[in-house]
Amino acid sequence: MIADIQPKRTSVRSSNPSVLFLLLVLLLAFGAAAGAAVMLSSAGSTFIYPILGRWSTEFRKLHPDVQISYDPVGSGKGIARTLSGMVDFGASDGPISDAQLKQTDRKIIHIPVVLGAVVPVYDLPGIAQEIRFTPAALAGIFLGTIKRWNDPELARVNPGIRLPGNEISLLFRSDSSGTTYVWTDYLSKISSDWSKGVGKGTLVRFPVGVGVPYNEGVQEAVKTHPYSMGYLEVTYAVQGKVQHGLVQNSSGAFVEATDASITSAAAAASAEMPNDFRTSITNSPSSDAYPISSFTWLLIPAKIADGSKREAIVGFVRWVLTDGQKLAPSLNYAPLPGVVASRALKAIDQIQ
Repeated sequence: MIADIQPKRTSVRSSNPSVLFLLLVLLLAFGAAAGAAVMLSSAGSTFIYPILGRWSTEFRKLHPDVQISYDPVGSGKGIARTLSGMVDFGASDGPISDAQLKQTDRKIIHIPVVLGAVVPVYDLPGIAQEIRFTPAALAGIFLGTIKRWNDPELARVNPGIRLPGNEISLLFRSDSSGTTYVWTDYLSKISSDWSKGVGKGTLVRFPVGVGVPYNEGVQEAVKTHPYSMGYLEVTYAVQGKVQHGLVQNSSGAFVEATDASITSAAAAASAEMPNDFRTSITNSPSSDAYPISSFTWLLIPAKIADGSKREAIVGFVRWVLTDGQKLAPSLNYAPLPGVVASRALKAIDQIQ
């Protein structure tokens, strides 16, 4: 109890007044140190949530005075809160659009921090093999023109698997989501019908299916609904033990989402990456790339009035772009290509 550790004022004062003074100084110093902690608020992508949580934990071990809170509300809300100044920084898997940037007088810097992938997930009872998906199959399923698991487009590329005739129960993200942005960005590139009829975005009107919020929601819904299908950031699929398939890339190879195949997608685009880092790497031309890969960006104001917060954010991001990259593979993300990390480190100098 607190009373048990309180100094006995009478005895201290009577025996040695300097001891009381020293205790007072120490208490004041302790209080000042405790009050010096920097609290950073952030919000956005559920896609990046697992690795960002790990980064925050490890960084605090090195810098106990920096505390980072993160609200995984989806990329759309993360962008909105960043633009409005509700948080110190945001995170998104889809870049802020030109139209959104024009709605605010705040300059926001996109800093790529890690690579991830979105995979088709499903629940097919009794089937242990990974299902292969062609671009035509994925577009057809999400457009509603492919309705059953044994459709010829799926059966053709899965000859060794006896696909059931059950209807595909389709699920999609109901919230404004960077995962949806990556998925629909890919579908827009491989299907003119999708591009013209639905398009890409963090929140689109899906022609068929049922909406479920957040990656965790899709993860749980697929696992509990036989013959269902949706899309997930690969970390959620692997950690949640959700069945997920291979996707045929632009070279015709059926590729699994791995560190190497995700990095390959980014490496092909690194040389042509714009100065603001807003780029898409879906449907990469690289022969061994996983085709539904993406950067994830931290969204940081170019001007941060609070000097202690500015110093903490810059320090955190520098650590993420260097030592923090080593933690990515353990959570099924891929580290940035070296050239991208180097450019991102230089971009941090824009923060004032």
